[in-house]
Amino acid sequence: MSCFACGSRLKDPPRRSGHSMRSRSLSGIVDSLETEKRALSPDGERSGGSGACRFTLQQLAAATQNFREANLIGEGGFGRVYKGFLESGQVVAIKQLNREGVQGSREFLVECLMLIMLHHPNLVTLIGYCAEGEERLLVYEYMSQGSLEGHLFDVPPNKEPLDWNTRIKIALGAAKGLTYLHDTVNPPVIYRDLKSSNILLDDDFNPKLSDFGLAKLGPVGDNTHVLTRVMGTYGYCAPDYAMSGKLNVKSDVYSFGVVLLEIITGRQAVDFSKEFDEQKLIEWSRPFLNDRRRIIQLADPLLQGRFPRRAFYKLAVIISLCLHGKPHLRPTMRDVTAALDHVASQPYISDANRKNYCSTPLPLAP
Repeated sequence: MSCFACGSRLKDPPRRSGHSMRSRSLSGIVDSLETEKRALSPDGERSGGSGACRFTLQQLAAATQNFREANLIGEGGFGRVYKGFLESGQVVAIKQLNREGVQGSREFLVECLMLIMLHHPNLVTLIGYCAEGEERLLVYEYMSQGSLEGHLFDVPPNKEPLDWNTRIKIALGAAKGLTYLHDTVNPPVIYRDLKSSNILLDDDFNPKLSDFGLAKLGPVGDNTHVLTRVMGTYGYCAPDYAMSGKLNVKSDVYSFGVVLLEIITGRQAVDFSKEFDEQKLIEWSRPFLNDRRRIIQLADPLLQGRFPRRAFYKLAVIISLCLHGKPHLRPTMRDVTAALDHVASQPYISDANRKNYCSTPLPLAP
């Protein structure tokens, strides 16, 4: 699914003062395109001491064998993503801007500088960038298991589907990444394009949020939202934001609810290959979410019933809250993370392992 945009571009908000050095730097990313351009000036230096390196086009061409099709590992609104090998031997993912694509140089600059300033175990690591002539490329750590999307939908028979415990692990990690953006960074960062294809997985299925080209600084002080043109992906965008252009952190919470729904159902947010009344996941799932007796019918058939019923019900409640029509009644990501942590504390234990799990001797009292 592709990104969409509607409405005219609004003027950037005025520069604000009184924040930390990190906050002022983040504000500069969004408030001044000239600041962004200077940060990426071709001076051959590292950006702000962050450790993100500037690569030449020649270096990245060599790393990908001149961008061979055999090294292509993904493609999206930004452009193509290639697997590459740096001279040091490090394996990386190299994203190349499609000059005719939906996302342009501004998104490249925002993503580059956001990831230079933001650091968390559940955010993808930016290794470097290339801004040479009209070429725009970003170099990331390589995530060997690809995206969450690739493990949920159209799973081939020879591929092991994600089990319940792994799905919850991924959901919890993604929630922690969003909580960092909303609560730790000041002003908060609104991700604005959360979807299963933007959640990448490492060898151990630890999730990391990627693709920050649409990220936006959130409201500060007494402001409840920022007004911006609507950007996002169809099926994941909060309806209140899509209708009004009023963006706040609760817009991300709604999108996260959609991803959680995909995780438990194995269905895509929008799937036009299905019957008409099943094409939109939110509409199809609503009758089940509203009826406790039918909630269990939401379960992905690939789980084959291997999940804890009580934890499943709790997760369905979390999803319902995230998808609330009124944004102020949706929980914060901090609350969602705490609730998911509780769900994760009740893992599924197969019958084969239950005996050993339950028979572990308790330590004797001194």
